Amino acid sequence: MKMSKQEAVEKAKADLARRLGVSADEVSEQSVEEAEFPDMALGAGVEGEMSGQMLTPGWRIRLSAAGGTHEYRANERQIRLHNFEGSNYRL
Repeated sequence: MKMSKQEAVEKAKADLARRLGVSADEVSEQSVEEAEFPDMALGAGVEGEMSGQMLTPGWRIRLSAAGGTHEYRANERQIRLHNFEGSNYRL
């Protein structure tokens, strides 16, 4: 099922609020921009995952909460949290 850019942002906000233990109202959108990622895992592969090596369009979503900034990467099919506490996560 395809998702819109706004749906991806809302899901990313909800995920970050859950991970940080804050309310969704405490998560603010810093920027959302079109981006090209180096692979089908949006440059945020998880351990042991194999990914097709082709340029993949999507969105870079930067959110702030609890004094930090966090980056999500998304396209119409997936959302990934990039480098959160040293690891990548697929939602």
